[in-house]
Amino acid sequence: MSKQSLENFWENFLISVCNIIDDLSTQNLEKIADFIFNFISKGHRLHFTGVGKSSYVARYMSALYSSIGIPSYFLDCTEAVHGSSGQVVEGDIVIAVSNSGETEELKYTVKTLRDNKAYVIGISKSEKSWLAKNSDYHLVSKVHSEGDYLNKPPRASVVGQILVLQSLSILLQDRRNLSLEEYVKWHPAGKIGESIKTKT
Repeated sequence: MSKQSLENFWENFLISVCNIIDDLSTQNLEKIADFIFNFISKGHRLHFTGVGKSSYVARYMSALYSSIGIPSYFLDCTEAVHGSSGQVVEGDIVIAVSNSGETEELKYTVKTLRDNKAYVIGISKSEKSWLAKNSDYHLVSKVHSEGDYLNKPPRASVVGQILVLQSLSILLQDRRNLSLEEYVKWHPAGKIGESIKTKT
């Protein structure tokens, strides 16, 4: 039974991830990349937020984007309405990550950010979600199955969010025209830094 469960998981998981890639709008990604790059070039900042498992995606993406020359910050969604939203100033951009796009804590945070004149880019599974309707731009990351028989624990949906935001990061890295020489300045340690220094 265990082997069958794994095989069913792999099959459903891969189908879901492939569907995300097929459904991803390159045109929309390009538009959002231009929007973000235009604002950060003027000195505004990029932030990521999310609730639950999506908050871990947001935290990882904040670190990744910073490492490729797109300075960004993680905003704790729960703490945001208790003062932490003060890290976001007028004209900043916040990427809000959510599977359902309907989470109450996220709604409260997004309303607060928009009231404070920040721009919001939402990512959720539906263009009809609350988050999609209350964002300046929206990215769809929809999975037809999480992969396992419960179809509840966020498995494929988390990978889908990462794939979509990784795709956006590639476009921003291109616009940033990041070189290995620049990258190693922010990543001088470890095997990555060592491998770059060897080449340069």
